[in-house]
Amino acid sequence: MRCLVIEDEIDTSRYICTGLREAGYIVTSCENGLDGLHYATSKQWDIIVLDRMLSGNIDGLSIVSKLRENGNKTPAIIVSALTNIDERVAGLRGGGDDYLSKPFAFSELLARIEALLRRASPGHSATQLVVADLVLDLRAMRVARGSCAIALQPREFRLLEYLMRHEGQVVTRTMLLEAVWDYHFDTHTNVIDVQISRLRNKIDKGFTPTLIHTVRGVGYRLAPIETATDV
Repeated sequence: MRCLVIEDEIDTSRYICTGLREAGYIVTSCENGLDGLHYATSKQWDIIVLDRMLSGNIDGLSIVSKLRENGNKTPAIIVSALTNIDERVAGLRGGGDDYLSKPFAFSELLARIEALLRRASPGHSATQLVVADLVLDLRAMRVARGSCAIALQPREFRLLEYLMRHEGQVVTRTMLLEAVWDYHFDTHTNVIDVQISRLRNKIDKGFTPTLIHTVRGVGYRLAPIETATDV
C-alpha cells in the first residue's frame, strides 16, 4: 500500500512515517503544502495523511478540496491540532474522510487507515495480491507460494508488493528506489540488485514457474515464465 504523508512538523512526520513503514506501507513524505499538492495530484496513492495547517501557502484542507474537485477519491485523513467541533466539521465537509486530533496514538491512526482502506476497496482483492501460485496477504503481512509459507523482511515485503502490483510490467531501478526506498535521485547503489537476489532465493528457488525476471539494462519484471522474456 502506498501512503503519502504531508506534514510540516518534522518530529510528527518522522513518527508517522516510521510507524507506517514498520507496518509494511510504502511511504512518501512532503514537508509543505506546495510539494504536498504536487505529489497528491500527480501520483497514485492508496491513502493520504495530511496536516490541516501547512507551510507553503496551501493548507491540508485546500489540498483535499482540490483532489475532490478533480474527481480524485483517494481516502484522506486530516490530522490537526485544531480540535474544536467547527474545525472537524469543516475538514470532513471539505472532503476529508476522517479527522484525527493531535496528539494521537499511532495505533489509532493505523486503525483508522485500515478502516478507510477496507471501505475504499471492499472484498478479497483489497487484502491479497495473487500472481500464479504466489499470494501476498496485505493485512496479515504474510506471503505464501502454493502451500509453503515464505518469511520476508519488511523491505522485501514492500519490494514484492510493488512488483506484484505491476505484474507483467517492466519496473526500472529508479522506480524501485523511489517507491520502496523513497530515494528520488540516482544513488549508483547495488542495493536493489542485492535485494532482488535475496527475494529470488525465497520466491523462486525450488518453485515453478519462475516469477522474477531481469530485463537487462532496464530493470525487472514479475510474471510467470511463459509471459516474461529477459532481454
